[in-house]
Amino acid sequence: METQLDPMKDDLPLMANTSYMLVKHYVLDLDVDFKSKVIEGSIVLFFESGRQYRKTSSAGKECCQSQFDEICKMRASEPCHIPMINVSTCSSKTECNDFAVSGKEEEATSDEDSNHSNNEQASGISSSKDCCDIEDHGNKDFLLVLDCCDLSVLKVEEVDVAAVSGIEKFTRSAKLTGVSKELENLRNRIVHELVTLPADRWKEQLHYFTHCSQAPGCGELLFSTGTWSLEIRKSGIQTPVDFPHAIRIWYKTKPEGRSVAWTTDQSGRPCVYTMGSPINNRALFPCQEPPIALSTWQASVRTAAGFVVLMSGENSAEPVQHQEGILSWYYYVSMPMPASTFTIAVGCWQEVKQQSFKQKAAIGTNTEFSLPSSQTDLRWHEEICGHVEYPCRFQNPAARLQAVIPYRVFAPWCLMESCEEYLLLLVPQCLSAAYATLGTHPFSRLDVLIVPSNFSSLGMASPHIIFLSQSVLPGGSHLCGTRLCHEIAHAWFGLAIGARDWTEEWISEGFATFLEDIFWARAQQLSHDEIKGQQELKALLRWRRLRDEVQNSEEELQVLRPKKESTGELSESGASVVKYGLKAEKIFMQVHYLKGYFLLRSLARKIGEVSYLASLRKFVVKFHGQLVLSQDFLSMLLEDIPKQKQSGLTVESIFQNWLDTSGIPKPLLEEGETWKECQLVQQVSGEVTKWIQTNRRIRKSSKKKMKQDEVVFQQLLPDQLVLLLEFLLEEKTLCPRILQCLERTYQLQEQDAEVRHRWCELVIKHKYEPGYGDIERFLREDQAMGVYLYGELMVNEDAKQQELARKCFAAAQEHMDASSAKVVAEMLF
Repeated sequence: METQLDPMKDDLPLMANTSYMLVKHYVLDLDVDFKSKVIEGSIVLFFESGRQYRKTSSAGKECCQSQFDEICKMRASEPCHIPMINVSTCSSKTECNDFAVSGKEEEATSDEDSNHSNNEQASGISSSKDCCDIEDHGNKDFLLVLDCCDLSVLKVEEVDVAAVSGIEKFTRSAKLTGVSKELENLRNRIVHELVTLPADRWKEQLHYFTHCSQAPGCGELLFSTGTWSLEIRKSGIQTPVDFPHAIRIWYKTKPEGRSVAWTTDQSGRPCVYTMGSPINNRALFPCQEPPIALSTWQASVRTAAGFVVLMSGENSAEPVQHQEGILSWYYYVSMPMPASTFTIAVGCWQEVKQQSFKQKAAIGTNTEFSLPSSQTDLRWHEEICGHVEYPCRFQNPAARLQAVIPYRVFAPWCLMESCEEYLLLLVPQCLSAAYATLGTHPFSRLDVLIVPSNFSSLGMASPHIIFLSQSVLPGGSHLCGTRLCHEIAHAWFGLAIGARDWTEEWISEGFATFLEDIFWARAQQLSHDEIKGQQELKALLRWRRLRDEVQNSEEELQVLRPKKESTGELSESGASVVKYGLKAEKIFMQVHYLKGYFLLRSLARKIGEVSYLASLRKFVVKFHGQLVLSQDFLSMLLEDIPKQKQSGLTVESIFQNWLDTSGIPKPLLEEGETWKECQLVQQVSGEVTKWIQTNRRIRKSSKKKMKQDEVVFQQLLPDQLVLLLEFLLEEKTLCPRILQCLERTYQLQEQDAEVRHRWCELVIKHKYEPGYGDIERFLREDQAMGVYLYGELMVNEDAKQQELARKCFAAAQEHMDASSAKVVAEMLF
């Protein structure tokens, strides 16, 4: 059984023994029930022997072709059904409950051209217990360990892939030796041939995965569930090579499961979505969570008519009627990805569409970007990719020229107008800007979904789909555009190129934060001076945020490589832990974003932006589809720019100054003052001075009314407004009339969430009661950013403010993200 971890360490265990068996493909077949708040059904996992066993396959146990043909003839005459499980197949030393299994299998309807129609399977299961007891079987049977939490596992069975019509073609090409008495080895051989098909046969592969997933079971497997894992064994099987390589798991999620959020959307309609929680998808389906377990997947999801199913899938699924009132949605991916990147959202989403002439005009003005160094990029693309084989867009000439991939925008009905005003027009602009910077889009299409108000961050990127918080919609295009650029950047950094060790979050978040500025500047088509001004203003804001975070967080959480030289190391089985992965407050920290951003910005300044972006494109071409460590990027960059080695810049010095220590990096301390000379910052400083002087005048002569024409305040950009309010927060006292004038001058209630957050801080600090309604609205509608405000409301020890905090928390708690609720509860009680 699993080793019990010390809960005080807050480390997240990755239990799957990927070194022994590696999932190559998942087939999910699920029903979503909003009444019971349960997702249930089956998942079929197709395995390959892990790296520890790949060279020691038991060739002598393989079946010859003639014997296979005989078996296929026998199978063809048998009816296709799920057999009753014989209890005598269980070990005599093991207690095993008797499962009554009934159901029928419908013949698969996917054609040879891979139309990818929705294939359904209906089964009913009844069970008296959740699992078979394998505690004291007393032998050395091989244990398959999967990552699993908050799931009710009902049954695990081997899948008889040899029963699939036409499957014999997968053994004819193989060199078979010897004669086997065991059909199991033949099944494993079929799975091996299927998962190793060349990339140009991916449609055929998907076709057979579908048929194999619907094959009957051929024997129940023993299993046991622990806190973090599902352990499966087959009596008498002692090596991974002989263990079934295709298994089906029947299971149910739990309403409180930490991988899914059951809630209502902004229109009051029920919905459910995966929320990228610290435990990823292990409470959605049993899987292998370690990043190294790159797999493809396909999923059929059924739910009541009226709901829309969105998912990480290459295809834009169209619903098919399953039965009266029930629709089925089918998605698939052909690019292997970590299971943690799988995303699903089911709700009454509406597709946001715009008048065609407007949309054409928007795209027409924003596809003019040319890809820098295009000739060089094309030469790189002609090289062989370094990833495992899959249908790669980087090798597809048409994909390489596609500046804007097909996209859709979805939202609850009540937010349609807001999305149409800005978001829908921004998507092609930001996609085109990203293409101009990095080249080929790694994914073939994109859905953008505005998720419910309880979503705990401003955005989340997954293959083919981006979740955005409703907080990005108000206040113009700025916050919406920058956040969209950030999430689009994750297609390259975080998804197409992943961190081999999850503790190196900066590889994903630092790059996305750095690139959002580059993308957004290009999307706006700014001049060189405008770009420089905006980016220096942004750098100052981020430096202030990093300074505050370093002062108010634990030192151990400020280190970008907490495992230092052991980063990327696994146990013999492939299991590992994510350092501080379960620490609730870590989800609200931005140190990985900010320090990562400043490291990349520092390197760009030293190397020169043109050379630096060329190196980034080269890195993308070399490492897409792969997992990397920090040194992979840093080594390539320094080798690409040899003069940097001469200046003393080395991988080791970067580790020492930036990645392996807490606090603000020394090189950054020297740079902090330079941004204050920026013209946009100087403009803000001038406005702050006006406000402070006006505040003093009012306080000195409180009986006099301030005339509106006495002081003329300039219009400011959103980031300038944020900085202005931060400077004013440093003032000891601002009188109520100044706060009232401040709100009216800049119409703060209508600004974006970043600006309104600083306004709420001012209201709290100065106990400005007319602004309490703004705080209440923010805590209700901007939950992705509001957690910090709860602490501020409690710190002042003001009875009205504390009552306001508790009132808002009581209203939001039921649907609040679990980590957010835990952190806020600790502040309030």
